[in-house]
Amino acid sequence: MKKFDFKTLLPYITAVLVFLAITMIYFSPLLEGKRIQQSDIMQFTGMSKEIVDFREKTDTEPLWTNSMFGGMPAYQISVVYKGNILGYLDTILTLGLPHPANLVFLYFIGFFILLLVLKIDPWLAIAGAIAFAFSSYFFIIIDVGHNSKAHAIAYVAPVLAGIILTLRQKYILGGILTAIFLSLEIKANHPQITYYMVLMVFILGLVELIFAVREKRVVKLFASVGVLVIAASFAALTNIATLWATWDYGKDTIRGKSELTSNLENKTSGLDKDYATQWSYGVGETMTLFIPNFYGGGSSGKISENSAIVKALKANNVPQNQIAQFTKYPLPFLYFGNQPSTAGPVYVGAIVFFLFILGLFIVRGPLKWWLLSVTVLSILLSWGHNFMAFTDFFMEYIPGYNKFRAVSMALVIAEIAMPVLGLMALKVLFEKHLDQKKLVKSLQIAAGISGGIAFLFVIMPGVFLSFTGANDAAIQQQFQFPDWMMQAIRDERARLVRLDALRSLAFVILAAGVLWAFLLSKLNKTYVYMILAALILLDMFAISKRYLNNDSFTSKAKVETPFTPTEADQEIMKDSDPNFRVFNLTVSSFNDASTSYFHKSIGGYHGAKLRRYQELIENQISKQNMSVLNMLNTKYFILPGDDRKPTAQRNYDALGHAWFVEGYDLVDNADQEIAAITLFNPGDTAIIDKRFANALESFTPGRDSTAYIRLTSYAPNYLTYDYTTGKDGLAVFSEIYYPKGWNAYVDGNLTSHFRANYVLRAMVLPAGNHKLEFKFEPNVYVVGEKISLISSIILLVVVVLFIALEVRKGCKTAG
Repeated sequence: MKKFDFKTLLPYITAVLVFLAITMIYFSPLLEGKRIQQSDIMQFTGMSKEIVDFREKTDTEPLWTNSMFGGMPAYQISVVYKGNILGYLDTILTLGLPHPANLVFLYFIGFFILLLVLKIDPWLAIAGAIAFAFSSYFFIIIDVGHNSKAHAIAYVAPVLAGIILTLRQKYILGGILTAIFLSLEIKANHPQITYYMVLMVFILGLVELIFAVREKRVVKLFASVGVLVIAASFAALTNIATLWATWDYGKDTIRGKSELTSNLENKTSGLDKDYATQWSYGVGETMTLFIPNFYGGGSSGKISENSAIVKALKANNVPQNQIAQFTKYPLPFLYFGNQPSTAGPVYVGAIVFFLFILGLFIVRGPLKWWLLSVTVLSILLSWGHNFMAFTDFFMEYIPGYNKFRAVSMALVIAEIAMPVLGLMALKVLFEKHLDQKKLVKSLQIAAGISGGIAFLFVIMPGVFLSFTGANDAAIQQQFQFPDWMMQAIRDERARLVRLDALRSLAFVILAAGVLWAFLLSKLNKTYVYMILAALILLDMFAISKRYLNNDSFTSKAKVETPFTPTEADQEIMKDSDPNFRVFNLTVSSFNDASTSYFHKSIGGYHGAKLRRYQELIENQISKQNMSVLNMLNTKYFILPGDDRKPTAQRNYDALGHAWFVEGYDLVDNADQEIAAITLFNPGDTAIIDKRFANALESFTPGRDSTAYIRLTSYAPNYLTYDYTTGKDGLAVFSEIYYPKGWNAYVDGNLTSHFRANYVLRAMVLPAGNHKLEFKFEPNVYVVGEKISLISSIILLVVVVLFIALEVRKGCKTAG
C-alpha cells in the first residue's frame, strides 16, 4: 500500500495558519473583547429592532415591520431563512471567527481556492490571496458596515473556481463546487455583487465560446454549460425563498417601475438615473487603483502635522491651540473628486497593478482576454454619469442593471480580475513558459509603464491635476477660510499625490527587481515567493489600515446598544398606544433609522423602500403636507427646542388607526392620485384609483354618525380591530397597502381590501358589529423555505456521495 505523504498538506495548512495570523493581527482589538462600530450596522440595528424583538419573543418571523417608512416587508431588512442548511458551511469555512475577522479570512480562503484551480503553486497562491484580500475597498466596506456586500464578494472567487473547473471538463467536482459556493454567494444576500459576478461569468462564456469555435471544442463547452446550468439551478433552489421574496418585492420598490409620468427622461424600468449614478467614480479618480491618495483619500481625513495646511497656518500666525484642532479630528478637506462622499479609494495595490500589466504581455489564452475585458468593463461602468452614453446603454438595454445604485461598486470586478491576471503572470514567469529574453523584456516594459506613471505624478502632478474639488466653494463658505487657506488645502492634496505616487513607484521597483533577480538566477524561487508576499502585505496592509484600524473598535456594550433615548423619545414612549407614527425632524428623517429603534417612524434608512412611499415622500411628506401626515397617524413630531435639544410635540389631528369616511373620489391614474392628496380632507374623503371601483359597488356615500372602529391588538404582522356601523362603511386604515401577503378577514372570512390615498389600505365593511383581522401571510416565504430545505438536503447528499466515492477510489488506488 502506498503511504500517504503528509508533506503534501504542508502548503495548505501553512496557508490557513498565515491567513488566520494576519487576520487576527489586523483585528487585534477583538482579542481584547472589543467590537467594530459600523455606521450602517447601527442603522440596521435601528431598522430591525421591532423585527428582532418579535422574533425573540415568539420564535417566528414577522416578515413585516412598521418601524420605518410607515411599514414595509422585512425581506431586505432582517429575515432568518432557515431552509438553506448549507449556511452551516459558512461557519466551517470561517472557522467560527468573530466578526469581522470571519469576512477577511473568507476573502483569503475563497481567492486561494480560485488560484489553486488555476494551478498556481500553493505557496505563491498565499501571496495572491493576500493581494486580493487587502484591496482597500474590501476593508472600507467592513468599516462602514456593508457586511452582506463583503460576504458576497468573498464568495465570488470560489464560484469562479467551480465554473472554471467545469469548463475544464471536471464536471462533477466543478459542478459541485459551483453549486455549493453559488448557494453561499446568493445566501450572502447582496444582489448587486452577485449581478456583477454574473456579468463576469457571461463574458467568460462569450470568450470561451470564441475560443471553442476556433479550437473545435464546442460540444465539450456545451456539456460544461449544461452542468453549470444544473449547478446554478440547485444554488437558486436552495435560496428560493430569498430570491422569490426579493424578486416579488423588488417590483414594488424604488428599484421597480414608477406609475408616475413626470420626469420621464430620468426614469427607467428600475431606479431613476440620477439616483442610480449618484456615486460615480471620476474618470481621473480611476488612478486610485494604483495611487491610493490620487484624489485625496476619503471625504473625511486627518491632517498631518507635516502637512502644507499646518505649515500655512503657522506661517499666518494662527495660534497653536487652533492648529491642534485641525490635526485632532478627521476633516472634509482633502478629497477633491466629484462623488458626494466617499469613505476611501479603491486601491488594488501597486504591485498588483504592475503584475496585471505584466500579465497583458506574457499570459496567453482565453482567461487573459476575459480578465482584461471585465476589468475594462468595470472601470467604464464605475464612471456612471461621467460616461453617460455607456451608462445609458446599460440602464436601458442590459437586463437588471437599472435595479442597482452606486455604480462605483462595479470596480469590485477589477479588484477580482486584476490580481488573478497578476498571479497568472507570475505563474508564467516562474515556470518560464516563455523564453528568457521575452520574459525579461516584458518585465522591463511592465515596470516601465507602471513605474513611469508613478514617476510622472511624483515630479509633476500639477500638470495632470488641478487639485480643485467640486465642494471647495462650499468648504470655503462653511469654514470662512481665506484664500491662502484654500491654496494650502490644494497644496496638501498635491503633496499627498506625490507621496503616494512615490510609494507606489518604490513598490513597483522592488517587485520588479525581485523578479528580475529570479530571471537572472540571482534569487531562489522560494525566497522570491516570500519576498513578494511580504511586499504585497506591507503595501496593502498599511493602506487598508488608513480606513479600518483600531479606532474603528469600541466596547461590546456600545455596539449592541447604539442608541440612547432622548428626553423626547422617553416622553413619547410613555404613550401606551401600540401603533402610531413619529416624524423626527432633528435627524436626516429619510436617511436615518435611529428613530425606528424607539418608535414607528415616518422616515427611516433603506435602499429598497416601497416606490409609492418614496413618491409620497418626494411629493407630499417632504413638503410637510399635514393632511398626509395625519392620515399616516403621525401622532408625534420630534422638533429642535429652543436649546436645540429634541422636543416631542403631540399632533392632535392625527387620524388614528382607522376611520370611516363619508365618501370617495375616483381618479384615473397614479398622477391624478398623488395630485389629489395635495389638498383633501382624509378624515372625510378617500382618494381611490378607478382600478378598485368594483370593490366599492356595495357602498353608498355617507357614514353612520355612531360608527366606530378601534384597534384591539397589535403585532407587526397581525392587527385586530372591532368595529360597529349601522350601514356598510368605507374604512381607511393608517397602514401601508401591500397586497402581496396582507389579507383581511371579517369574522374569520377572507374579505377583499384595496388601496386608498396612494399608499393606505381601505375596505368596505359590512354593517353590524364585527371583528376585523389583518394578517401578513406571504406564500413566498412559507413555500420558498420548504423548497430551499429539500433542495439543500439533496445537494448535501450529492456532496457526501461524491466524497465517499472519491475516498473509495483513493483507497483502491492505494491498495
